[in-house]
Amino acid sequence: MTAPATVDRAFRAALYATAGDALDTGASLLAADPAADAELARRGREFVASAWQRGWQPADVVRIVRRELTGVHVRLVAELVRAQAGQDRARGPRWAAQLEELPTGQPPRADRFSHATAVLELYRLLLRLPTVEPLDEPRTSPAGAQADRAGSRMLTRIRALLAKAEATGFPEEAEALSAKAQELMARHSVDEALLAARAPAPDAPGACRIGVEPPYEQAKAVLLDAVATANHCRAVWNEPLGFSTVVGFEADLQAVELLHTSLLVQATTAMTKAEAAQRAGGRRRTKTFRQSFLAAYAHRVGARLAAAAGTQVTEDLLPVLASRDVAVADRLDRMFPETTTTRLRGVSDEAGWTEGARAADRAEVRSRPRLG
Repeated sequence: MTAPATVDRAFRAALYATAGDALDTGASLLAADPAADAELARRGREFVASAWQRGWQPADVVRIVRRELTGVHVRLVAELVRAQAGQDRARGPRWAAQLEELPTGQPPRADRFSHATAVLELYRLLLRLPTVEPLDEPRTSPAGAQADRAGSRMLTRIRALLAKAEATGFPEEAEALSAKAQELMARHSVDEALLAARAPAPDAPGACRIGVEPPYEQAKAVLLDAVATANHCRAVWNEPLGFSTVVGFEADLQAVELLHTSLLVQATTAMTKAEAAQRAGGRRRTKTFRQSFLAAYAHRVGARLAAAAGTQVTEDLLPVLASRDVAVADRLDRMFPETTTTRLRGVSDEAGWTEGARAADRAEVRSRPRLG
């Protein structure tokens, strides 16, 4: 039997059948024919390329494999994505960054049957990925390229400030560092907007996907939405697939990714400390406490960011920012012609809400001097 024929038989048995022993049958066929290994890897690269055609990106695939399967499967898919990248067309900088961040390390050695089983489990997941909204790389004008060069230096400073805010054990220091980081983000956003306004062909809005992982994913999605709104972006949450799509101009998207990650780290740290204090007092309802804590944190941080956002822009900048808001809204409507709203569930713990609000106050981004 030829290698392609072996792989075809294994796929018919394992990928397209629903019988309980389907995976075992397919894995047995592959394990018995080492000559099929190269063809099996080639089919895997085709599955990856098909995922790209359906709108997925490397970070998205790694995230869903990690959520649905195991670390072994994550390393297998990372190998496939790297191999496929050598045959792929040129992509943009955000795609390239995702390739650089792929997990490293070889999967642990296993017998042929176990390895074939893991490969078939991975391929079955890749085969069944639904179509998602494509995230085309934004067009960049000369002004946008100039902003990118300056922005890389600015984002390095912002990352350093947020890392310090996450690491410190002193709330006042964390607040000051977060405030300085948000001030730099605001300056970066306004400078980029001014460059675009003077350019003959302003940059177009882009989009990125940010993982919103369980548990308490509703509250985390609300927090991301608040951060996105404060930074001139819009977010749409896909609950079944575990991510939000954020639409905005590139400088603002980078700010959202940074600030959301930092605030989430700070919230988790504060929640753990508050929960320990509650347990010391005899409380046991951990789940409701955490859900209410994160919901309050997201609500309060959103209010603080919204208030701070209005202090950063002088009247002469309003037309520039308004035109960019229209462009973002138009891109969002084209990507998501139909969206629905959802109510935050499970917020019933008064102590959790109170502690979450207090933590948000400590992480609050304070008022900043006007920019212009």
